[in-house]
Amino acid sequence: MAEIYSKNPNVEYAVPNYLMYATTAPNDPYYKYQWNFNSPYGINVEPAWDVFKETGLSPGNGVVVAVIDTGVKKTAPDLANTKILSGYDFVNRDTNPDDDNGHGTHVTGTIAQSTGNGIGVAGVAYGCTIMPVKVLNAKGSGTLSQLVDGVSYASNNGADVISMSLGFPPSVTAESLIPLGNAINSADSKNIVIVAAAGNDGISTVGYPAAYEECIAVGATRYDGTRAYYSNYGDALDIMAPGGDLNVDQSGDGYGDGILQNTFNPSTGLFSYYFYQGTSMATPHVSGVAALLIADGVKPENVRTAIESTANMDTTAGYGCGIVDAYKALTYYTIPEPTGQVSIKDVTVTCTQRTVRKNTLVTAQATVTIVDADGDPVQGATVSGQWSDATTDSDIGLTGSSGQVTLSSNEVKVTSTATFTFTVNDVSYTIPWDGVSKSGTITYKK
Repeated sequence: MAEIYSKNPNVEYAVPNYLMYATTAPNDPYYKYQWNFNSPYGINVEPAWDVFKETGLSPGNGVVVAVIDTGVKKTAPDLANTKILSGYDFVNRDTNPDDDNGHGTHVTGTIAQSTGNGIGVAGVAYGCTIMPVKVLNAKGSGTLSQLVDGVSYASNNGADVISMSLGFPPSVTAESLIPLGNAINSADSKNIVIVAAAGNDGISTVGYPAAYEECIAVGATRYDGTRAYYSNYGDALDIMAPGGDLNVDQSGDGYGDGILQNTFNPSTGLFSYYFYQGTSMATPHVSGVAALLIADGVKPENVRTAIESTANMDTTAGYGCGIVDAYKALTYYTIPEPTGQVSIKDVTVTCTQRTVRKNTLVTAQATVTIVDADGDPVQGATVSGQWSDATTDSDIGLTGSSGQVTLSSNEVKVTSTATFTFTVNDVSYTIPWDGVSKSGTITYKK
């Protein structure tokens, strides 16, 4: 519209009336101790979260991150609002990948801790979905075959990102890990982003699986941006992220500079907030950033380039490309100018329910995706439509950078079943809509 007005000789200038947003920290009370997110050498995550505000979606929404580790304790208080799939346990060979160590739950928190819930701490991509894959036992160890099975499971069950805060000793070579190499290669062929810890031996050799070319190998930094004393480095290292150093308090907050997340004491089973350190803690920062990028429409095969090309290079040798910067990575790729006509790619309807005094109240959400003639997402399109069947309200919204907008129905009291249908009846943008309407529907059964 601004372009049209600017061509009018009677108009001095015409520019888009851009929306702006306040940059605010989440209300999690211990967030102030998470120097790893927004200190000078943190991952710069707050402005990355702001990118998602215009879409109304949580950062990382729709992306599945497989955490291949000791499992996840789903009852952790600060994971209450985190989306977690059933996953699998390759240690006990069952469908309950429960954490009996604490490591996997801590790692999961860095990626997707429930955020903005008024308790505890925050996670990088708190809107993503976690797929827990247990390959390590209560002592934190596992076998090659368990890891191969875990990677294959994640690869075959819809993971967008695989996060591995684990590794073999540096003496173990690729020649002795052929089945793992095959599993990693298979996952990579499906454009799954694979992130792994470089190792905690403090030597110039990156351990496997991080040393595979298909993996993004992550080393660890301290509060001051220098390499942590324990972090492996070398030619195979790709990126750095905060891993902490519990021996110092450079942040001045009264605690050793570890990475703070919600997990439990394996001896007592009691939940609390614990500072950990290691390349295991650095890795989920990068996995979380990868989830942010994919959720924002970056193709998985382009995630590595965005992360490595925008890393903070104010560092010394042995850092790979530098320290990951969430916001710079998220804004690395510009959205192409739409071409031809815009069209509706799909309309997906889901629903949520809550119980109030024994009454079941259901709300449906329709996610509409708008693309141009090249199939690229269209940002800034106005989508309007009508709900039918269980409710008859109308909705209107603006697509975000992913080309998507999510519109919610009125809440409906359901006694047995209810069908929600959303039909798009108009798409308004600077180039014309092709006029082909689409609908999405879902039936809720009590």
